[in-house]
Amino acid sequence: MSQAPLVKPEIPAGTLIDNRYIIQALLGQGGLGRTYLAFDTRRFNEPCVLKEFAPIGTGENGLEKCRTLFRREAKILHQLEHPQIPKFLACFEGDGRLFLVQEFVNGKTYSTLLHEYQKQGRAFSEDEIILWLKHLLPVLEYIHQHNIIHRDISPDNIMLLESKDIPVLIDFGVGKQIADVNEARTLEHVPFVGKMSLVGKVGYAPREQISLGLCSPSSDLYALGVTAIVLLTGRDPSFLMDQYSLEWNWHQYTNVSHEFAQILDQMLADTPKQRYKTSRDVLMDLEHLQQSETADEQSTIIEIPPTVITPEFGSIRTIGQTISSFVNSPQDTTGKSYNQQTSQIFNQQTSQIQQPSSSIDPAFIKRCQQELAYHIGPMADLIVEETLAETPNLSPYEFVEILAREIPEVQAAFEFRRSLFL
Repeated sequence: MSQAPLVKPEIPAGTLIDNRYIIQALLGQGGLGRTYLAFDTRRFNEPCVLKEFAPIGTGENGLEKCRTLFRREAKILHQLEHPQIPKFLACFEGDGRLFLVQEFVNGKTYSTLLHEYQKQGRAFSEDEIILWLKHLLPVLEYIHQHNIIHRDISPDNIMLLESKDIPVLIDFGVGKQIADVNEARTLEHVPFVGKMSLVGKVGYAPREQISLGLCSPSSDLYALGVTAIVLLTGRDPSFLMDQYSLEWNWHQYTNVSHEFAQILDQMLADTPKQRYKTSRDVLMDLEHLQQSETADEQSTIIEIPPTVITPEFGSIRTIGQTISSFVNSPQDTTGKSYNQQTSQIFNQQTSQIQQPSSSIDPAFIKRCQQELAYHIGPMADLIVEETLAETPNLSPYEFVEILAREIPEVQAAFEFRRSLFL
C-alpha cells in the first residue's frame, strides 16, 4: 500500500517558529514548498523570508530528496554575498519541516512587471532590456566565478527592488556547483538521463540542461536571453519558438536594432559552443553597441557648441575629437592619471563653453543615474538627488564630473564619463 503524500499544512499567520520568527503571510508556494514573510524577533522585528521545504512526494525518499535540495541551496547561499542576491541568514529543521531564512526583498518579479506593462498595452523596450542586462550580467559573472550555476533563470526568479531600480536574482533552489557536475561526468552518471531530476523551466532552460542534466555558465546566459525576449515581446517562449524547426522566431514580435538582435541570438544559440561563454563577453558587446549609439543620442539631449578651444592641443577641435585623442593615449608624457587628465580636460572645456541657463534635461539625469548605479549600485539614486538639490544650476559636464568622483576606481570613473559624452 502506498503512503500518503508528505504534505504538511500551511503555517498560519501569527505562529512563532523556532522561538524566533513570527509568520506574517504566505508569499507563494510550489512543488518543493512555501515561502512566508516573517518577522525576526531577535533583530527588532526585521522582515525576512522563511522558505519552507515541504515536498509533494511519498515516503522517506521524497523527504530525503528535499533535504538534499535544502542543503544544496543553503550551501550555495552561504557562499554568496552580493547586493543583488538576497542574503542567507540561517537554516534549521523543526517539527519535520526544513526552513531556510533569507533577506526580505521588497519588490516585484519581472513576471508581475510584464503583466502590468501588458495592461498598459506595451512590453519592455530595447533600452530597458539593455540596461537590465547590464545590471544582471555582473551578478551572473559573480556566481559563475564562485563555480555556481543558477539553472532556473526566468521572469519569476528576477525581482526589481522597490525604489532602487535594480534587478535582484532570487531562488537558488535548483542551483548547482560546477564541481558537482564535473564529478557526475567523471563517474559516468550523465548517460543515465532517466535517473536525473528535471531542473529548470521548460522553454527557458537550454536543451543540454533539460535533456542531459548538463549545465555551464552559457546555460544561464541562454535562460537570461530567453527571459529578455519574453520581456521584449510579452509572449511565452513556446510561442516564440517554431514547433517544427525548434528555431527561435521572436524578431517579428518586437522592434529592436539589428546589432542588439545579434547579441540576443548568440545568447539563444542552441549549442553551448555557439553561445557566449561568459557574462563578460556579453557585456563587452553591449558596451560596444551603446558606444556606437551614444553620439547620436547625445546630440538630441544636450546642446553643445560644435567646437571648443583646447590650448594644450594647439587648435580648435570638436569635443568628440578631443576626448577621442585622449582615449587613444591612456597616459600622457607627464604621467598624469586617467582621473587627473579627464578632470582637467572636462574642467577646461566646460569653462570655455557658454552653458544654457535652463536646468539639465531630465532624460540625461536619468541616464546619469542609471550609469552611476552600474558602477556603485543603489546609492546612485541618493547621490544624484543630493547633488541636484545642493547645486541645482550645474551644467551637464559639471554634473557628470561630480558624480564621477563617487566612483572609487579611476578606470571605472573614466568609463562613466566616456559613456555619457562619447
